[in-house]
Amino acid sequence: MTIRALLLAGVVAAPAAAQDLTVFEYSGYELPEYHQTYIDAHGGSPDFAFLGDEEEAFQKLSSGFTAPGLTHICAGSVTKFAESGIVEPWDTSRITNYDNLNTALTGTDVRGDGDTYFIPTDYGSTATAYNTEEVPAEDVASLDVFLDPQYAGRMSIPDNVDDAYALAYLATGTTDWTTATDEQFQAASDWLRQAHGNLRTYWVDPAELAQLMTSGEVLVAWAWNETLPTLADEGFPIGFEREAAEGSSLWLCGYVNMAESDSDEDLVYDYINAILDPSSTQPLMDAGFGHANDAAFTDQITEDEQVAGGLGPIDAPVLAQLPMDGQLRARQAEEFERIKAGF
Repeated sequence: MTIRALLLAGVVAAPAAAQDLTVFEYSGYELPEYHQTYIDAHGGSPDFAFLGDEEEAFQKLSSGFTAPGLTHICAGSVTKFAESGIVEPWDTSRITNYDNLNTALTGTDVRGDGDTYFIPTDYGSTATAYNTEEVPAEDVASLDVFLDPQYAGRMSIPDNVDDAYALAYLATGTTDWTTATDEQFQAASDWLRQAHGNLRTYWVDPAELAQLMTSGEVLVAWAWNETLPTLADEGFPIGFEREAAEGSSLWLCGYVNMAESDSDEDLVYDYINAILDPSSTQPLMDAGFGHANDAAFTDQITEDEQVAGGLGPIDAPVLAQLPMDGQLRARQAEEFERIKAGF
């Protein structure tokens, strides 16, 4: 995902019957099998406009450059979108599988008004990927492996503020960033600054990370779960330690409902219902994504398949990357840029 894909310009055309809905989407998520019940009902897919990252999406939406019906974002950005007024609450009574959502992923009241501004749809784990032929399992038993001088210059973490701070919070003992204090933020920032000195690079997408690991340039990385089956299928000696002493994290993405839109609101709900329909569970898993429809996920995906995909149950702390305070996330983003620049 993957989820943080490069910007693609333009709009994917759909049959006229489906064109009263535009979805602002990450590239790759427009696959028909992810919204098959929408196609069945309307004879085709909606229009798709593509976003590169959430800051770009926020600027375009705020300026009125685009007016989609709904937008796919990750949970860390939800508060910013909700507080800006560009999104409106979901009517959860119109979401067929709302009661089947994984309750650990449904998040918090981001505006204090009791309304639901974010519907989770897809998620994945983030943990320590490592070359099992070069790195003993005991070395990745703690997240402090990223501070270990013996691997200096042979490690990588994502060039993504949410993933980086999830790692740093966990490493410093914080498992719920929605209640993070100033002291916890500072501890995480200090830890991340230490880890920066050991990194070869910040990876941008899983394909880049896979190349870094298969070439031997990187031995240890903070990675999304899709790295595990991808490299395992290539015969690479990949380990994926989700049960480090300090734990691992879950990234989470879903949809916000745009307040000002040129789309048909009924189609907005048809689309979110299609994404959450059980027919989407296996196609999402095939791409490495867990499905927020927990009833369908646990019914269709065996525990062995979950484990092989890096999404099985674990006995360790988990930091769920749920919506957080907007000011805190802005501080994290600013500090992360300083850390990457060497300050």
